[in-house]
Amino acid sequence: MYGTWWSLVPPVVAILLALITKEVYSSLFCGVLLGALFTAGFQPWETFETLFTTMTGNMNLNIIIFDVLLGMIIVLMSQSGGSAAYGNWASRKIKSKKTSLLATMGLGILIFVDDYFNCLTVGSVMRPVTDKYKVSRAKLAYIIDATAAPICIIAPISSWAAAVNSYVPKDSSLTGFQLFLRTIPYNLYALLTIGMVFLIIVWNFDFGLMKKHEMNAVKGDLFTSGKEEFESMEDDKNINPNGKVIDLVLPVAVLILSAVFGMIYTGFLGGAGNVIDAFANCDAEMSLIFGTTVTVLFMAVLYLPRKVISFHKFMQSLAEGAKLMMPAILILTFAWTLKGMGDNLGIAEFVRDLVGTGMTASAVIPAVMFGIALFLGFSTGTSWGTFAILVPIVVNLYAGNDEEMMIIAVSAVLAGAVCGDHISPISDTTIMSSAGAQSNHINHVQTQMQYAVVVAVVCAVGYMIAGVCKSWVLSLGSSAAILLLVLYMISRKNKSGADV
Repeated sequence: MYGTWWSLVPPVVAILLALITKEVYSSLFCGVLLGALFTAGFQPWETFETLFTTMTGNMNLNIIIFDVLLGMIIVLMSQSGGSAAYGNWASRKIKSKKTSLLATMGLGILIFVDDYFNCLTVGSVMRPVTDKYKVSRAKLAYIIDATAAPICIIAPISSWAAAVNSYVPKDSSLTGFQLFLRTIPYNLYALLTIGMVFLIIVWNFDFGLMKKHEMNAVKGDLFTSGKEEFESMEDDKNINPNGKVIDLVLPVAVLILSAVFGMIYTGFLGGAGNVIDAFANCDAEMSLIFGTTVTVLFMAVLYLPRKVISFHKFMQSLAEGAKLMMPAILILTFAWTLKGMGDNLGIAEFVRDLVGTGMTASAVIPAVMFGIALFLGFSTGTSWGTFAILVPIVVNLYAGNDEEMMIIAVSAVLAGAVCGDHISPISDTTIMSSAGAQSNHINHVQTQMQYAVVVAVVCAVGYMIAGVCKSWVLSLGSSAAILLLVLYMISRKNKSGADV
């Protein structure tokens, strides 16, 4: 089974079960168990051993610690009254549903350093405001997710840029950072997704399942289904009257600044000679842990002397914050284990063989690479793993031949990986977006998938054009025009009352 199509079966089964049953925990476990059975040759004890060694070997303790610390920050902001005070202030400044959605999008764009940080921070800050204007949790999760990875993959100063840099072979004609910069205008999925979010907000329309969620939200049901998951997480009804806007704004500012400082500092420790190289060589995970730790300590100094919150309540909030993140951590653990099962079964080797034997010098290569990266990202739930497999293949495919086509093909890989990650039920960023918005995970996956497919189809056309003309102006311009026309037609049908 190693290095064959069987390596794709466990993640595909997990994804199909999740979409059919709408229950993500058991679906992921079934995929993990199937992968363990395949790996162990259906031997009972070896299956048990493989299951837990793969789980422990693929758990990212740094991300779990970061999640727990960020959960603590979210609860502390709520218990201090800072979230409520900000919500009241924002309510006076934000006068409409459209403005609340634009503010959410704007904050997502501003927090471009890391997608995990983006997902949870934007959700915790903007959720009270969007709730007031009856934005469904599924819509909030979509906006959070659509301004997380798509922003990070076109931001030169981000943990994602650093990851892409590290996957470029050292003997390439371009440095990793040079290649990343030149892929930005060709990264159609990221750019078009951001444009689609903006148009949907400004034109005030939704379609598919999202339309149903938004109609329910207008009636007061923000969840449509899955509300029971978050009943224990909802903000305390007895709002702390001592809280002020600074009790939310200052911790968020400290979190951003300390995380960025940590990235620059760890980058210089790694031998960087300037700030750009520092971001390319930073330890992003350790920097995020540093930022959240500093923020929790800062909040103690900010809250306790002013008696905004008692010491007992402060410590209690830390435990509540850890509990808040447990559903996301459980899903992440299963998703990481499933990815490990794919590694055990040689999913990377299967894709390398498939690409290596199927590629010829052709204008359709960017579109084909986009499709392969999308499928691999969807099946494994990881953008970075897809980058690691496909970027070196594409770079070597064009080594010393056609530099512009290499840039287009690498861009297609990055775009396809983000798209696949974006719509995958087992993606960590999708999971984190659900957690940040406190939306039912399957609701988020199903509604976002319909929106992402529209962009993906347009991107496939755009990469066909790019492969022929080798011009980012023509490929991006034509793709944007097609997307604009499609969305305009959908919005017109929407307003005329047709079922979209």
